[in-house]
Amino acid sequence: MDSSMRSICSFLTLFLTSVLWADDPDLQIYKEVDGYSLNLHIFRSPAHISGAAPKPAIVFFFGGGWAGGTPTQFYPQCEYLADRGMVAMAAEYRVKSRHNTTPFECVMDGKSALRWIRKNAAKLGVDPERIGAGGGSAGGHVAAAVATVPGLNAPGDDLSVSCLPDALVLFNPVYDNGPGGFGYPKLKDRYREISPMHNLREGMPPTIVFLGDQDKLIPVPTAEKFRDEMRKLGNRSELVVYPGQSHGFFNQGKPGGGYLKTLQEMDKFLNSLGWLEKY
Repeated sequence: MDSSMRSICSFLTLFLTSVLWADDPDLQIYKEVDGYSLNLHIFRSPAHISGAAPKPAIVFFFGGGWAGGTPTQFYPQCEYLADRGMVAMAAEYRVKSRHNTTPFECVMDGKSALRWIRKNAAKLGVDPERIGAGGGSAGGHVAAAVATVPGLNAPGDDLSVSCLPDALVLFNPVYDNGPGGFGYPKLKDRYREISPMHNLREGMPPTIVFLGDQDKLIPVPTAEKFRDEMRKLGNRSELVVYPGQSHGFFNQGKPGGGYLKTLQEMDKFLNSLGWLEKY
């Protein structure tokens, strides 16, 4: 084990054996639409001082097939990254079970969230040029779509503010929505509007993807194709495949240790961007 990994493991041990997060996240409404208020659940280190140098930030989108799920899914990752010096957020967005929406509204809300964070960066203590996006499954799709698809901008959004994230951290994302891919029966001839795989381009943000090789929704060759196409375009793209792991393996409490393993790799990736405080 190299010194970098030993440091990460030491920090993880300290983090996981310390007291649980003492404070609830701050809630900030980033969008009001169709009678609903959508919040960001914001985590900052207790040591975060108002007026200090702006911090890198990341916003996570929960999974649930664009139909359900809650921001609490990514509370553990947010707490960890807040302790590592970032401003970490878990976003609410509209889903079918609660708002009778489609995947297209999910992406619109994702873009609105990134724009709100960047527009309010000074108030949040965030560096507007270091805002990442992440998520799991359908939430990973939302994060990737925000970074790739040119349309699906919400009415009323200030389009002069960029929604493009500066890094992507994707946990078994359903990012191929074309024929044979996830969600195609719902999307059909509109899949090119929303499928990240079909909207890759030069200048994409550095990306890391975590996937179990037993995932029944995202075959490993799909993830390899995404990585390879990204690299052909000159983009940084990493893929970490976990043997024997199925969909959702990265969630805290799942057997197999996927939560800790992906946390370590996420730490290494974000540290390579210079986004984390030194140990």
